[in-house]
Amino acid sequence: MEEQPLSLPLIRVVDDDKSVRVALVDLFKSIDLDAIAYDSPRALLDADDLNTPGCIVLDVRFSGASGLDFQSDLQQAGNRMPIIVVTGHGDIPMSVRAMKAGAVDFLTKPFREQDLIDAVTGAIKRDEVIRAESRGRSDIEKLWESLTPREVEVMRAVVNGLMNKQIAGQLGISMVTVKLHRSNVMKKMRVRSVADLVKKAELLTQK
Repeated sequence: MEEQPLSLPLIRVVDDDKSVRVALVDLFKSIDLDAIAYDSPRALLDADDLNTPGCIVLDVRFSGASGLDFQSDLQQAGNRMPIIVVTGHGDIPMSVRAMKAGAVDFLTKPFREQDLIDAVTGAIKRDEVIRAESRGRSDIEKLWESLTPREVEVMRAVVNGLMNKQIAGQLGISMVTVKLHRSNVMKKMRVRSVADLVKKAELLTQK
């Protein structure tokens, strides 16, 4: 199925300096990247749909707010939108905090336009990977939900490395029944090997 236009990446510039916002939006549009600007993190949250692919170019200092606090809030809310932090007052502790909170880059003003373009390009690619992984996990979750309670038990046992005889003893069922459930699990989870089943099980445990 083809992606809808909504899937086109959007760069959100969040900076309280109007001249910076205008300059950066013009820069991104000059290389055919869609961009929109906000004067504060609150303005972004009030007007933007963060489900739209892309990234955020985020200043650090705002009146009565902190870009880094906003970054942390997004992370805690489970939003993995790639963020590039930019600031005219950067220091090592600030950059460390930003990177630990998931920033893909930390640029100190004034920075080279090419450095920002490279950072944004990398962030967009990272967002594409994140979203692809999320879609893959969602598909696997649907397969998992198709399993019966007993098939779930058998799958967990198989993933944990138990042999059919051990599974039969653990669950108090016959070897024939184990083989039947195991076959159903492989079909429903759409895998051909235990290794593939383990990989899908690992994806189910990831946030």
